[in-house]
Amino acid sequence: MVAASKELAKDFVALRDEVAAIRDAVVRAGDDRLSAWGAGASDHLRNLAHYLALRSHDLTQLQLRLSEYGLSSLGRSEADVLASLDALLATLRRLCGEDAAYPPHDIRRQGEERLARACAEVFGSGPSHARIMATLASEAADDPAHVSELLEAGVDCFRINCAHDDAAAWEKMVKNIRRASKHLGRPCPVLMDIAGPKLRIDGVRAPEKYRLHPGERLRLVTKLHHGGDAAAITLTMPEVVAQLRLGSAVSFDDGKAVGVVTAAHGPGDMEIEITAARAKGLRLKPDKGVNFPATDLDLSPLTEKDLADLDVIAEHADLVGFSFVQRVEDVARLQAELDKRRKGKRPLALVLKIETPRSVRNLPELIAQAAMRNPTAVMIARGDLAVEVGFARLSEMQEEILWLCEAAHAPVIWATQVLDQMVHEGVASRPETTDAAMGQRADCVMLNKGPFLAQGVRFLRDIFSRMDRHHAKKFYRLSRLDAWSRG
Repeated sequence: MVAASKELAKDFVALRDEVAAIRDAVVRAGDDRLSAWGAGASDHLRNLAHYLALRSHDLTQLQLRLSEYGLSSLGRSEADVLASLDALLATLRRLCGEDAAYPPHDIRRQGEERLARACAEVFGSGPSHARIMATLASEAADDPAHVSELLEAGVDCFRINCAHDDAAAWEKMVKNIRRASKHLGRPCPVLMDIAGPKLRIDGVRAPEKYRLHPGERLRLVTKLHHGGDAAAITLTMPEVVAQLRLGSAVSFDDGKAVGVVTAAHGPGDMEIEITAARAKGLRLKPDKGVNFPATDLDLSPLTEKDLADLDVIAEHADLVGFSFVQRVEDVARLQAELDKRRKGKRPLALVLKIETPRSVRNLPELIAQAAMRNPTAVMIARGDLAVEVGFARLSEMQEEILWLCEAAHAPVIWATQVLDQMVHEGVASRPETTDAAMGQRADCVMLNKGPFLAQGVRFLRDIFSRMDRHHAKKFYRLSRLDAWSRG
C-alpha cells in the first residue's frame, strides 16, 4: 500500500513537471508569434498564438495519463489555453501536496464569453445555438414576400452572392431585407460575397454531346482555334495556363472529373489526361468550375469586377465575404479598398472564405491581419476546399479549422451543400441530416438557394434546437436522456 502511494505520488510529480514545462514553452513560443504579428494584436490573438504553440506538441500520451486519474486532458482548451493549463496545474500541485490557487472563475470563462461577443458583433444578437444564413436567389430582388417568409422561418443572416445578378438587383434585395427586418423587429445582417478569382471554363471546342471519361485527352489553351482535332477549352483567366507544370492536377465541376497535365505543347497549350470521372462522364460547358489542387496560382485576389462591386458592398453590406483569400497581403488589400469607400465609417465585418491549401496554411496570419482592424469570421467553403485538399482530408480540415477559430474567438460559418437535397427537392436525406447536425459545432450554418429554402430553414432550426441540449462546440452536455426513460 505504501509502495503504491509512493508510485502514485511520483506519477503526479512527473505529470506536474511535464505540464509546467509545456506551459512555459507555450508562453514563450506564443509570445514570439504574437510579437511577429505586431502591436495591434489583441487578447483574441494572444490566445490563438498560445493555442498554436500548444498544438505544436504531441499531447496524446499525456492526455491518456491525465484521463486515467479523471483529470482534464486539455481536449477542450481552445477558447482559454493558459487558463486551462493553469487550472490543470493547480490540481496537479495540490495532488503533490503543494498550495496552489485556481484561476478566478471569470478568467476561466473569458474565452467563451469573448467568442459570444464576437458572434454578436458579426451576426447581431441571436439564439444560443448556431445561427442560420440563407443565400438569396435572384427572385428576392422583386419578391419582398419571399424575403419575409425566410426571415419568419428563422433566418438570422442573409447572403448575397455577387458572382450573380447585378448592383441594381443587390440593392433591391438589401432594401427588402431591411424592410422585412424592421417589420418583424428582428435585426438581420447582410453578407455580400465578392466573387474573387474563381476559375471557370470560358470556351469549348469539342464534338456535340462530348463527355469526359477516364483516358480521354483534351487541350487547355489560352486561345481557341476552331477546326482543330483535339477537344480543347479556355479559362476565364487564361494566364493560369502558363503557371501549370507537368504533373499538375486538374479538377472539373467540383471533382466530377479529374485529370493531370501530361504534356506541354507550348506556353499556352497544355494537354490533360482524364484519370477519373463519374460513370456517365462529364459534359464540358462554359461556366463550369475548374480547380488546380496543390498548385499555388499567382492570381490577383481582387478582380476588376470585384473592385466595382465593392462600391456597392461598402455602402450596403454588414459583412464582406472574401472569396479565395490566400495571403496576408490579400487581406490588407481588401481592407485598404474598403477604407477608401467607407470614409471613416465603422469597419465592416470580414468573412475569410477558406477554399485552398494555401489559405489553410496561412489561416492564423489571415485571421491576425483581419482581426486587427475588422470584426472577423471564417467560412469553411467546403465545396472548393474538398476539391483542393481532397475529399478524404475534408473532415480533418474542417475539424482543425473549427478548433483554430475557437482559439481565435472568431465565429465560423459552415457552408456548402448543407441540406442540399431538402432545399432543392423538399425532402432531406439521412446523410445530409447528420451533416447538418454536425454543423451545430460552428457558429453559423449556411443554406444555399433553392425552391424549398424556407422549409430547409425550419428543418435546420428544429435540428439545432434539439442538438443544443447535447453539445456546445466540442463540449458534450450530459443532459437527461429521455429515449430510454422508464417513467
